[in-house]
Amino acid sequence: MYFGIIPLILFFIFLYSYLKDPRKIINGFLFNAFFCSFLLFCTIASLASENSVLKLIANIPLFSLFFIIPFGIVALMLGLFLNARILIKREGRRLANSLTLIVAIIILLFIVMPIISPSSLFSTIFQPLFGGISLIIFYFLIHLSNFLTAYFLYQFNKPKYNQDFIIVLGSGLINDQVPPLLASRIKKAIDFYHKQVAVTTPPTIIFSGGQGPDENLPEAEAMQKYAVEKGIPLEHTVQENRSVNTYQNMLFSKRVMDTLKPDGKYNSIFTTNNFHLFRAGLYARQAGLNSQGIGSKTAFYYWPNAMVREYVAIVVMGRKRHMKVVGTVLGISLFLSLFSLLFF
Repeated sequence: MYFGIIPLILFFIFLYSYLKDPRKIINGFLFNAFFCSFLLFCTIASLASENSVLKLIANIPLFSLFFIIPFGIVALMLGLFLNARILIKREGRRLANSLTLIVAIIILLFIVMPIISPSSLFSTIFQPLFGGISLIIFYFLIHLSNFLTAYFLYQFNKPKYNQDFIIVLGSGLINDQVPPLLASRIKKAIDFYHKQVAVTTPPTIIFSGGQGPDENLPEAEAMQKYAVEKGIPLEHTVQENRSVNTYQNMLFSKRVMDTLKPDGKYNSIFTTNNFHLFRAGLYARQAGLNSQGIGSKTAFYYWPNAMVREYVAIVVMGRKRHMKVVGTVLGISLFLSLFSLLFF
């Protein structure tokens, strides 16, 4: 069937884009497009076949769509409520720890909305506006699915043991000490350091993090001290102690590497927590740094809330593009509502 060429073409386009640079959300979109077209091809091919087994298999995606997905959404909502309860209990009542609770409430509202049907309470004049809002919601659902897919695919990135530098991204000190979250990033760098030393020359570890308003020393200094105590030679470490966010981590670390290797011929990676890995890669691209990342594990109860925060940050990074889309859709919707009010 000629339709089978479409998923094949999409797969090769995705593969080219991913191998060229895995730090792009477009990779998620391309993979999702390939996967959906492949499922559609399998369904069409199965239905066209005379084999009853293949026809039965073709009904599985439809069964998933109409039965498994609704139950999955309800299960996700309940899981988020449970996760919010555990996180707030362990980490305290703060807005930053309530993101999964907020998402669970939003999902609950979406489940209840079709039953209440709020659009029926208003004049038909406002129907274009409700349609526009629905379109915006659909746009962000597609964007979210692209982000999650790109994030998942980035986890398969495995840097070679030929690095000149390892950048450890800071995440804040607690009482001027390295907390467990930051320690996991340093340990990931130490682990990679020892694996590379076993096969080739040792890399230089750059500890990146400035001094916060409630800290008595730069984060990089505390990180370096922690690594040296774990057996890393001091001469194989460097401090970058001016950065206050992830973008500056990448930008200022690049300047350090450019100073140590003026010819610009060096390989580098960065370490951070796995939930932060993809967004950190985007910041590395913005800083002009050709560096991929490796992620340290995060406590499972903390991961869902962290992923919500990551997605919000991703949306903020692309806020100009999103504002154009949302503004255009709302503008057209308002125009249609006004047109209906004046001429109907």
